[in-house]
Amino acid sequence: MTKDKEELNPSNLPAPVGNIDAYVKAINKFPMLEEEDERTLAKRLRDYGDLDAARKLVLSHLRLVVSIARGYLGYGLPISDLIQEGNIGLMKAVKHFDPDVGGRLAAFAVHWIKAEIHDYVIKNWRVVKVATTKAQRKLFFKLRQNKQRLGWFSDSERNKVADDLGVSADDVAEMETRLAGQDIGFDADSDDDSDKGSSFSPSAYLEDENSNFANTFENIDYENYELSSLRKALDSLDERSRYIVQRRWLDENKATLQELSEKLNVSIERVRQIENQALKKIKSNILADKNIIDV
Repeated sequence: MTKDKEELNPSNLPAPVGNIDAYVKAINKFPMLEEEDERTLAKRLRDYGDLDAARKLVLSHLRLVVSIARGYLGYGLPISDLIQEGNIGLMKAVKHFDPDVGGRLAAFAVHWIKAEIHDYVIKNWRVVKVATTKAQRKLFFKLRQNKQRLGWFSDSERNKVADDLGVSADDVAEMETRLAGQDIGFDADSDDDSDKGSSFSPSAYLEDENSNFANTFENIDYENYELSSLRKALDSLDERSRYIVQRRWLDENKATLQELSEKLNVSIERVRQIENQALKKIKSNILADKNIIDV
């Protein structure tokens, strides 16, 4: 992880600290890259180790990290920390992105960003739930060493600890109760018939996958890829075949075989044959293009 930070973290990369609104405003000044520019920069990074290209790729996708990080606010973790971890995932994605495979960096980076945030949440969720304020975090690390026995504090012991640590007796009592609690599983037991277990498990705080900007961006990217493949397949047809497919399948007011027969001065059966051959060629070209991407 350290190596990735050193190699791909440009010195002037904005840090998500302080006012988050100001940070978002700052990163929105960096324009989104066109597909061709993105591919050129990725090739410069891959082939020549160009860190300036890496910096431009990272900066243009920082807003994607913010969008994903906001989906994890239910854990009570600082948004700045979530964004910082997501930025690490973004930099790793930039390092591993291959422009020759196809697809956009944003779609590729989503999984890297989420992986880093997931790891951070799993490691820190319990601590945050136990200690949320500055006084509570101080108690979290100091309270155990002040206990002389396993039982609960007496009133006098609680007051003494409060004086030693500079907090209130109520804070000591609250933290003692929290420390006595136990961790729960990430998901409820499969044989738990009640709704109580699942509603209090950490998995209940995961973001809604059905209303996620990153997933929407990924779907749009795939739709654009499909349209691009279709255009390429249509361009491979001869002019007459392309005209027939256009009129029969793509135009809003689709033509009949009879209309095309009269327009092209050929038989209806010949129009049908040309149409079938063209559709088979389109399907073959699209499948071939997909196989190249998958490899």
